[in-house]
Order: sequence, then structure tokens, then C-alpha cells
Amino acid sequence: MIITGLIVGLVLGFVFQRGRFCVTGAFRDLTLTGNTRWFSALIVLIAVHSIGLFLLNSFGVITLEATPFPWLASIVGGLIFGFAMVYAGGCATGTYYRAGEGLVGSWFALIFYALFSAVMKLGPLAGFTEGIRGITLDNGSLQASTGLSPWVFAAVISAVAIWLTVHHTRKLKAPMATLPPRKTGLAHLLTEKRWNPFATAVVIGIIATIAWPLSAATGRNSGLGITTPSANLVGYLTTGDTQLIDWGVMLVIGILVGSFIAAKASGEFRVRVPDKGTIIKSIIGGVGMGVGAAIAGGCTVGNAMVSTAQFEYQGWVSMVFMIVGAGIAAKVSIKPKKSQAAAPAAESRTV
Repeated sequence: MIITGLIVGLVLGFVFQRGRFCVTGAFRDLTLTGNTRWFSALIVLIAVHSIGLFLLNSFGVITLEATPFPWLASIVGGLIFGFAMVYAGGCATGTYYRAGEGLVGSWFALIFYALFSAVMKLGPLAGFTEGIRGITLDNGSLQASTGLSPWVFAAVISAVAIWLTVHHTRKLKAPMATLPPRKTGLAHLLTEKRWNPFATAVVIGIIATIAWPLSAATGRNSGLGITTPSANLVGYLTTGDTQLIDWGVMLVIGILVGSFIAAKASGEFRVRVPDKGTIIKSIIGGVGMGVGAAIAGGCTVGNAMVSTAQFEYQGWVSMVFMIVGAGIAAKVSIKPKKSQAAAPAAESRTV
């Protein structure tokens, strides 16, 4: 049954790559430019996923378990992960699909992300991770602490998602210029046409919903996840323990292969070797993502897409601090370069 994880991963990797769905840009843009388009698409994804999960839970198809809120780990881990993903050049999913496109920098980021998630979850620092995640508050979700039905919150976020979609659709006054299509029909739609971020978000939300019961059928009562499966894959490769190979491991393998298929089909695959500085930043970013995601209990998928859809405080608090971390990293690594470039221009005007 774990083969369904591979199938879901193949489809998801294809969608991530073709839709260019990476949360790093969404979080970074909030700080640098104030652009909310991709963040709004993430809210749409959460809304769709939330409706799907609570429908499945209501009909007894899956069981959403109540968990405490690891508040300190969510803050610390989210901050570290958010900062690191800017240096890595992508969040967990962005790193996977860019690795599938042939970006060597993302290969380094992915390797060190998986390695250090294993160090933090299975290796010598597992005790630290368990300790900081053991500092919790009861009632780890909005519905648990308020006593309200989760459908109240699902209705609210759905209304926000609809408003954001309409708002951004109206802002598009003219279509973007594109090259003449070389393909027709489904081939053009899947491998050539530019995907709308909101449509992509809906598709990912549906895939994420389908993933949960498929995963639960194998004994893994969870949905989409990147960090723990990546750690388990490293654990298997280093120890040979076949018990570490589960639905989630098959999922991340499928995401990598699916993104490669999408990149080849669209003509976007090309091995690109970055400069030394970019490789070093990618490694640092990968290390930080592995550490941060392990502490926070998830990355931009496990926390910002899945936990948020269940209205768990861990997901929302982690996401807020990921945004803060990404904003700090963007200001440190991007804005100084702009100011440095502007200085010579200013000097030339005064001559």
C-alpha cells in the first residue's frame, strides 16, 4: 500500500514544479515588496485542505487527533527555518522540485536538509529535539481552546480565501506576454501554459486531502509531510533499517521524480552549477532548514499547509515565525546588495 505514497508524490512533484509553488517567495515578498499574491494562494490551499480534512473526519474516513501546543519549539524552529530557507533558495518543496529541475545548489540544500533533519530527529540531537518539543501548552488547536466547531474556522478562512482570490483576479488588468504555444490541448496545458497560482493552490489542497486517507491506510495517521520522511530516508540509507521506509518516504521520492518529469516535459530541466558563494549559502540554508523543521515539528508543508488546515496553534505560530525569519534573511541578504549597487550610481550623479 505504501506505493500510493509514490503515486501521490509523482503527481504532487509535477504540480509543484509546473505551478512554481514555493512558499519562500510568498513569505519573502511580504517583507520586501508587500506583494501578497503567493501568500494569498497559500491561504486558498489551506482553506481547501481544511474543508477536505474535516469532511473526511466527519464521515469517519480519517481521525484527526488532538495534540498539545509545543509553543517554544514552534517559535524557535519556525524562526530558524524561515531564515534558512531564504539562504537555501527555496522551502522544503521548492528545494525538492528545483533539485528535480537540475539546480545543483538545490541538490546541496536538499542533501543537508535531509541530513540534519535526521541528526535532529534520529541522531545525536534527537534528545534535544524531544526536550524542546516537550515544553507544551494544553489545547493545541483553536477548536480545542474555544470549544467552537472547526467548521466555524473553516468557514472564516474560506471566506478570506474567496475574497483574496477575487481581489487578486481583479488586479490582473492585462494578460502577461507569452511566447506562441508550440503544443496544443492537454500537452499545452500541462507542460507549457503558465499555471495560475490560485488554481495550483486548489489542486495541491485536493491532493493533500486525498493523501491523508491513503497514508492512514498504511498505518501512518498523517497527511503530507517532508521533514520526517526525509530524515527517515537518510536513516534507511545509513543503517539499512527497512522499518524506516513508509508512505512518507515514498512520497518524497515521488516528489523528486515527479518534478524531474515535469521539468523534462516542459523543457525546463538543465543542470545549472552555481558559483562557490551560492553553494555555501545553499549548504547553510539546508542545515538550518533541517534543524528548524525538526524543532518546529514540520516545514512549510507539515506546518504551513497541513497543521494550519487543522487550525493547530503549532502550524499558525510556526508559519508566523517562518515569515519573520524569512523577512530578516531577506533584509540581510538582499536589501544590502541593492543599496550597495545604488551607491556608485549616486556618486556618478554628483560628479
